[in-house]
Amino acid sequence: MKYVTKFRSPNYNSRKNSKIQLIIIHYTALKNIEDAISYLCNKEKKVSSHYLISQNGTIYNLVKDKFRAWHAGEAFWQDSTDINSISIGIELDYSPRGKNNKFSLKMLNSLKKLILKLKKNYKININSIIAHSDIAPYRKKDPGKHFPWKSLSSSKLVLNTKKLNRVKFKIIEDWFDNHNLKLKKEKIILALSLIGYDTRKVYQNNKLYNQLILAYRIKYLRSEDKIKNKSIYTVLITHLFSFMLTKS
Repeated sequence: MKYVTKFRSPNYNSRKNSKIQLIIIHYTALKNIEDAISYLCNKEKKVSSHYLISQNGTIYNLVKDKFRAWHAGEAFWQDSTDINSISIGIELDYSPRGKNNKFSLKMLNSLKKLILKLKKNYKININSIIAHSDIAPYRKKDPGKHFPWKSLSSSKLVLNTKKLNRVKFKIIEDWFDNHNLKLKKEKIILALSLIGYDTRKVYQNNKLYNQLILAYRIKYLRSEDKIKNKSIYTVLITHLFSFMLTKS
């Protein structure tokens, strides 16, 4: 796979021997690829990513994988708060309010090839290919509600939740009951926490809870699920079961 390497960001530091475990997908929210390169390579901005993919599918390697790029910001995933040290950041040349407001086929094809290579190189689990909004649901929305997660799941690059049969569903429900979890909201929060989301402040804060649910819904509740009126609870329990089976 070929990368454009003539642009390098100065915004990085050492991973300090941390193992790469996650791939984080972002969008730039800038008007074009030139602005994105300029921004991510500007020392004063103190922001960077390892990769940037243009609308025409060109992949720019701005920071070498061995270094810690500054793309995640304040974030949390599976009890880790230093996400930059354990992740690869991929920015997409996309802005919801710009002319570059489509995830082009060329961009997506390059993204899939890049993810496949990184996944193989660093033995990254499909549960660990996630959105910026997954690790920072209370302040970030990217890659946004129009990002085609289904395309990635169809290519087996991210988790594809499937309908559980009643026996498997009952196993989890029985586990909830045995641990005295009766309220659906309590079960949802616990499931999200086990998967990796930051649920530390949502128990007593409905606004944060709703933001967390929105971040999850955008990624995992497909259009066909909405048409069938499939609840987020059902999808989440399916996800939790699949996560437990594919965790290692």
